[in-house]
Amino acid sequence: MRFSWTGVILAPLLVPVLFTVTLWALQDGWSVPMFLILAVPACVVSYGTTIFLFLPCLYLLSLQRPLTGLKVCLLGLALGAAVIVPLTLMLWKGSGPDSGPPEESFFTFFVRWVDDPLMAVFPAAGLITAGFYWWLGTWRQRRSMPAQQA
Repeated sequence: MRFSWTGVILAPLLVPVLFTVTLWALQDGWSVPMFLILAVPACVVSYGTTIFLFLPCLYLLSLQRPLTGLKVCLLGLALGAAVIVPLTLMLWKGSGPDSGPPEESFFTFFVRWVDDPLMAVFPAAGLITAGFYWWLGTWRQRRSMPAQQA
């Protein structure tokens, strides 16, 4: 699989927009600023993870063995789950009184925070983003291939 600029631009945008539009549609009286307050941080996390984590891991994986859609999606699922740790660490650091140092240990906070069903969004988002990146890359390759004659 070759590098795809279309995939880098569009794949990380899909999940934050779908998630934000879903939350926006479920609430009454939301405005455009509220949409942006949710979408911008989600896009920062999604693009950051894709560019600085997913693409380097995808490159290293491609050096070891040929890539398939399943392998790319499993990589996205695993990296989506792995992103939970640094994000929880950031939240823990600001969890103390007046957003200061935390009063409880990171492990205690992590166990309580990961127990939230909403945390399943991260592995699912990694899976969807990786699958969409794979689809965009292979779609463009298939489109540019000449038709084979029988």
